Parts: sequence; structure tokens; C-alpha cells
Amino acid sequence: SLAGSWMQNVALAWLVLELSGSPLAIGALAFWRFVPFTVLGLVAGVVTDRIESRKLVMATQASAMAISIALAVITLTGTATLPIVYVLAALGGVALAFDAPGRQSLTFQMVGPRELPNAVALNSGLFNGSRVIGPAIAGLLIAAVGTGLCFVLNAFSFLAVLAALAIVRGDELRPVERDPSARIIDGLRRAFAFAWAKPELRLVLFVVTVVSLIGFNFHVLVPLLAADTLHVGPEGFGLLSASFGLGALVGALATATFREASWRLFAIGAGLFGVLALLLAPVQNAVLAGVLLFGIGISFTLFTANANSLVQLAAPDHLRGRLIAVYLFAFVGTAPAGGLLAGSLADLGGTQLAFTVAGVTSLASIVVANAWKARLSAPTLSHAR
Repeated sequence: SLAGSWMQNVALAWLVLELSGSPLAIGALAFWRFVPFTVLGLVAGVVTDRIESRKLVMATQASAMAISIALAVITLTGTATLPIVYVLAALGGVALAFDAPGRQSLTFQMVGPRELPNAVALNSGLFNGSRVIGPAIAGLLIAAVGTGLCFVLNAFSFLAVLAALAIVRGDELRPVERDPSARIIDGLRRAFAFAWAKPELRLVLFVVTVVSLIGFNFHVLVPLLAADTLHVGPEGFGLLSASFGLGALVGALATATFREASWRLFAIGAGLFGVLALLLAPVQNAVLAGVLLFGIGISFTLFTANANSLVQLAAPDHLRGRLIAVYLFAFVGTAPAGGLLAGSLADLGGTQLAFTVAGVTSLASIVVANAWKARLSAPTLSHAR
């Protein structure tokens, strides 16, 4: 099913390019896909702490299937317009906003705290393995028959997810403390207060916010890299996306071999991403771009998997959904502004400028965070001496 979702992501971006031919239109697509996360992502964390995660995820997956069916219909009937596509993308964003914290909470219930870092890494491997398959198939299908079939196949793929969730044995999940009395404002206040009181957690969220806002806008930049900088068409776009996904899969498998999540691995991932983004900025060769995107995929997973685990392991049961939502807000909730920023930078100076800014800001954020972390720990070391 995730391979189908990646097919849909590629097809959606290419459909917008076909309808508009504008870098800003791709940025607007990112805005409408992720603005529901900005508006509803934190609220979804409160909901996740109140209700059963499995039922929540089943509801969000059924909603996503209905949206895929609608995209297939408007594309195959030739009635697709930018406003309709943006509305459906926004509805998909609403489903995603509630699905993500519910899914993360369900993962914790399946494996418990000891195996969580490994489970997060393996889940990332599944996600990014499909990122290899989905875009490559999508590129070939779009070139052969257009974007419509990608939406059709994705709609059917949700049946597998719903069937799997239906047969999960709820009594074997790890029991977690729910907070049925949690209210939106007070519940979020408690989550932010907890995060602020934990220095490492605070720094993780700071770096994730900066890197996600300015750096991780590949849903905007890779289509533009393929179409405007490298001139390789939909097949090349699919292969470039697959290169990134293959790197992310390798990074996930490597991350799964580490016993624990750590700040060190998190910082290495952020720094490596910044360096590789700077190297990619001036590239005009498709093969070299694919190689660098492979490396960026590795750094992406190293960064995100460790960030995710560090946040979840720091969270008490009754705040887990909300702290996951805060992390996801930092990671995805900034995407509307980030997508528009990336589209604007690409419009101003091509993908070269956009990748340069991404690399510089990512390196700067992790340097600042490392210095801040060292300063926070210095009094403790001095006292110990």
C-alpha cells in the first residue's frame, strides 16, 4: 500500500506540472497537502491520547482510500483542475494529520519501549523501500498511460491495510495509559511544558523544525530538479525519487542495527544531509544527482528515525500522542511554508539556490544545537569535578 501511496505522490506532482508548468504551483501543492497538518496536527495528538489507536488508523486509511478514488475519477474523466486537485490534496492532508500520531502510537503498543528504536527504523525501512518501488513504477506508468492509473492502483492498495488492521488482536497490544479527560488547549500546554523542561528533547525539536522547514522539501524540489534542471522527463523523475528512496531504505536498515537511538546518530544524519545538499546544488548530470540523492536518503533516515525514537522514548504514556504530534508538527506541519519557500527559491534561482539554502541552514542548525547541548551539560561536568 505504501508503494501505491508513493505512486500517488509522484503522479500528483506531475499532474500539477502538466496543469500549470509552474514551480510555484508545485509549492502550492505542498502547501495544500500539508497545511491541514499545521492546523490540525497538534489537535490530532490530543485525540490520539483519548481514543484507541487502531480504530483511529482504520478510519484515516478508509478516508485516504476515498480521496484516491476521487483523484482517479477526475483524472480519467479529464475534469482535473488545479483548484480541485488542491482541495483533494488538502483532504488527504486532514487524513494524514490524524493518521500519523495514531500510527506511531500503535507502533509503540505493538513492541513496547525496549524494541521501539528498532521498530521505528524497520518501519522507516518499509516506508522507504516502497519509496524505491512506487516512484519508479509511477514514472513508467505516467510516461505510458498518464497519471490516472497511479491513483486507481493506490485506491485498491488500501484494502490490504484495512484488512491487516482488522485482524490485529487488540488484547495482545501493550496497554497504555489514556487521558480521556484531555482538552485541546490544556492538553497541548502540558505537552509543550514537558518538552521544554527536557533540554535534549527541546533541541531535537528545534533542529527538526529548522531542517524540515528549509531543507526537507523534496516533494517540491525533486520534480523541479528532474523537469527544469536535468530535463529528464517523468521516467527520470521516477528514478531520481527511487534513488532517494533506496538510500533511505539503506539508512533505515543501518539504523535498525543500532541498539539505541542517540543524539550522536541524530546529529550525524543532520550534518551529512547538509553537506550532501550543498554538493547536489550545482549538479547538472542526472546520474551524479541520483548518487547524491541516494546519500541524502541515507542521511534523511538516520536523522528522522533517531529524532522519532528520542521523542517517543522521552514521552510518558499519557502524553505520548501529544508529544508525537509535536514532533510531527515540527517535521510535517512546517511543510506548507517550507513548500512555498522552496518553490519561491527555485523560481528565483533554480534548484541550485534551493539546495544551497537547504544545506547551509541544516548545517547551521545542528552546529548551534551541538554547541547549545555542550553548554547545557558543562555545569554538570564542572560540578562533578
